[in-house]
Amino acid sequence: MSAEPHELTAAGSARDSVERTLVALGRIILGKDTELRLALACLLARGHLLIEDVPGVGKTTLAHALARALGLSYQRIQFTSDLLPADIVGISVFDAEAGRFEFHRGPVFAQLVLADEVNRATPKAQSALLEAMEERQVTVDGHTHPLEEPFFVIATQNPAYQVGTYPLPESQLDRFLMRIGLGYPSPQLERQLLLGRDRRELLAELAPTLPHARLQRLQAEVPRVHASEALLDYVQAVARFTRECREFENGLSPRAAISLLRAAQAWALSHDHAGVLPEDVQAVLPAVVGHRLAPRDDARFRDGREVGRFVLESVPVP
Repeated sequence: MSAEPHELTAAGSARDSVERTLVALGRIILGKDTELRLALACLLARGHLLIEDVPGVGKTTLAHALARALGLSYQRIQFTSDLLPADIVGISVFDAEAGRFEFHRGPVFAQLVLADEVNRATPKAQSALLEAMEERQVTVDGHTHPLEEPFFVIATQNPAYQVGTYPLPESQLDRFLMRIGLGYPSPQLERQLLLGRDRRELLAELAPTLPHARLQRLQAEVPRVHASEALLDYVQAVARFTRECREFENGLSPRAAISLLRAAQAWALSHDHAGVLPEDVQAVLPAVVGHRLAPRDDARFRDGREVGRFVLESVPVP
């Protein structure tokens, strides 16, 4: 792709589409512009999103609002300790009249799937999402069933110190392109929530702002956003630093480096940048690497944002 500004279409530029969606989402999720932008960039990059925070700060509302604003089919799976893989992907049931087994699709067959409190289920149930997230298909009784496009998983996770949680394995964490938190609202925004209308009423009124065809065109354009040799040097320098740094148990894998580049390309596209800038990499880096880097000293960093800031401050821009 040449390093020229993205062309306008009948639907407007990529930035126009993103901004319209952000305005609609901002009426539901107050004061979280950065988190909403990251969530949309994650979707444009065809990744999956992990939201980690305490209950009651709007994680589920954010997922439902995204589905409404993008006009996507939506299913919520409540992860519990007795959840089975078949409860997620579906099950084959014998039809006596037809004399054959019929596959009954599970809730994973939706365009936006909310895996609510994903770390409250056992590792066996958690693993049922792995093939769906990576291959965008599920295999049951030897038969492969493709999933709908676009396919976007948003998983919510309670902090590990809360009762009844299971740690997500590294292989599953790596399936999430980004991890974000929402945090508590400011006093002014909390007052608006206290005095305003119920979020569920507002969700019911939310109209789609980004048609499927437009969303899929934007997703297809992300890998074509120009990344210069110097920018690729920067991404590689970040990955190399994490591998050589004694602060972390393991460094970023090649797949993680690709994820960082894709997220930066999506961020650049959503801002109508001619190509990927170092600022685009810096904007997405904490959300992309924070859950992939395990500190040797847990007391060194409080959360993934601090991990990201440490990496950014340690690696100069070429």
